[in-house]
Amino acid sequence: MEITVAIDAMGGDHGTHVTVPAALEILRRDPDVNIVLVGLQDVIHAELKACGSAVSTRLRVHHASEVVTMDDSPSLAMRNKKDSSMRVAVNLVKNGEAHACVSAGNTGALMAISRFVLKMLPGIERPAIASVLPTMHGHTYVLDLGANVDCTASHLLQFGIMGAMLAAAVEHKERPTVGLLNIGEEAIKGNDVVKTAAELLRNSHLNFYGNVEGDDIFKGTTDVVVCDGFVGNVALKTSEGLAQLLGSSLKQEFQRNLFTRLVAVIAYPVLVAFKKRFDHRRYNGASLLGLKGVVVKSHGSADSFAFQFAIERAVDEVRNGVLRLISEQMALLTKEGSA
Repeated sequence: MEITVAIDAMGGDHGTHVTVPAALEILRRDPDVNIVLVGLQDVIHAELKACGSAVSTRLRVHHASEVVTMDDSPSLAMRNKKDSSMRVAVNLVKNGEAHACVSAGNTGALMAISRFVLKMLPGIERPAIASVLPTMHGHTYVLDLGANVDCTASHLLQFGIMGAMLAAAVEHKERPTVGLLNIGEEAIKGNDVVKTAAELLRNSHLNFYGNVEGDDIFKGTTDVVVCDGFVGNVALKTSEGLAQLLGSSLKQEFQRNLFTRLVAVIAYPVLVAFKKRFDHRRYNGASLLGLKGVVVKSHGSADSFAFQFAIERAVDEVRNGVLRLISEQMALLTKEGSA
C-alpha cells in the first residue's frame, strides 16, 4: 500500500533544516511512502539542494505562501493565514491528495485547523492528543495530553475507545487494556466525572482494567491510560522534567571527581543503553485522534532523528487502519445506545 504524507515543512523551531532531512531518510527506508513537502518552495528547494537531493516521483514540493509561527493564536492562524504551510498540508488530507499530515508547528493552531478542515468522526465530540510514554515493559498510550481541559464522562469514554483502537491497530493487540487515571484504584475514589466515566468504560466492549494511578503509567500496568487534558498535560510535563533531572544528575555525579569519571568509563555501555531506551526522541509524535484524517504533531524542538518517528507514526496509523477501527467502535456504541 502506497502512503502519501503531507509534511508542514516550515513548522517547528528549526523548519526545513529538520523536516526535509527527516523526509528524505523516511523515503530511503520505506519504499511505500511518498512525501509532499508543503511550504515556501524556494526555501524547501534550497534545503533539498543542501542535502544533495531533489524532487522525484516519490517526493514533491507544494508551495504555500504563509507560515504559522509558534506565537500565532489559533484564531489568527485560522482567519488570516489560509495559505499557511500548516493549513495547506491539512487541506491535502481533506482533498485526498495525502493520507496523513505531520507538523511540528503551533499545537493550538494545528488542532484548530485540523478540526475545522477535517471535521470529527461520527460519534466523537472532541479530538484528543495521544502519545506514547516508555514503561518498564515497553510503552503505553496516554490521552488526552492537553486538547481538552474540561471533559465529561462521555468524552473520557470516547478517549478510551480511540486509545484502545490506536493500540489495537499499531501494536496488533486484539484487546488492549484500558486504565482510567485516578487518585486511587478503588471505585469510590475520584470526582463525579471520573466515577461516571469508570462506569461507562466498565459497561463498554473495551478491555477495561479499572482505575490506575500515576505510577501505573510507567509501570506499564495498562496498554492505554485515559484522562482529561489538564491532568494528562501535567503528567506529561512532569515526566519530561523528571527525565531531564535524572539525566542532569547522573552527568553531575559521574563528573564529580577522578574516581567517578573512571566509573563512568566502565559504566559507559550501560549508560548508552539506558539513554537509547529512554530517549524522548524515539517517542516523538502525538496523534490528534477523532478527526476524519490522520494528523500527527511533532514536538516543536524535534531534531531530524525525532521528526522521523513522527512521520513513521503517521504512516503506521494509515497502514493499520486506525480511523476505520475507531469509526467501527463508535458505530457500535451508537447502535447500542439507540437500542
